[in-house]
Amino acid sequence: LIIPAAAFLALVLEQKSTNNYDRIMPGKAIIVGLATGLYAAVFGSFFDLLITFITKNNDIVATFPEFQKMITDFPIALSQEMVDDILNLMRTIRDEIVDSGFSFLYAISVFFSNLFIDTIFGMIGGLVGAQIINNRNQKLIK
Repeated sequence: LIIPAAAFLALVLEQKSTNNYDRIMPGKAIIVGLATGLYAAVFGSFFDLLITFITKNNDIVATFPEFQKMITDFPIALSQEMVDDILNLMRTIRDEIVDSGFSFLYAISVFFSNLFIDTIFGMIGGLVGAQIINNRNQKLIK
């Protein structure tokens, strides 16, 4: 909910800064939402990785025993080799975080997941925000 609200706020602030209260076109709303999502992804990833680096702890470290149990008890039959590969990969990430506070694989996965999710929600927030702003501006003109 924060990313769409930030995209809406970005549109409002953009209109106030340019003193241009014309109708916001969908393309512009998507671009503003995309930029908002990109900024949120970069800063969110940075702060997540910084906190992980300082504390040498995060959700992966805290929930690793439950993750092991979930993978071994997974209802769909996974081959033992696949289960071992998944657990070894997650164990490597957990050990790197506990030892040094940083895991390259974790950093890449956090950045790309934030990038994907935040840009989508930013664009949605931009489109919805543009509709709200356009409707509000239209009522003020009448």
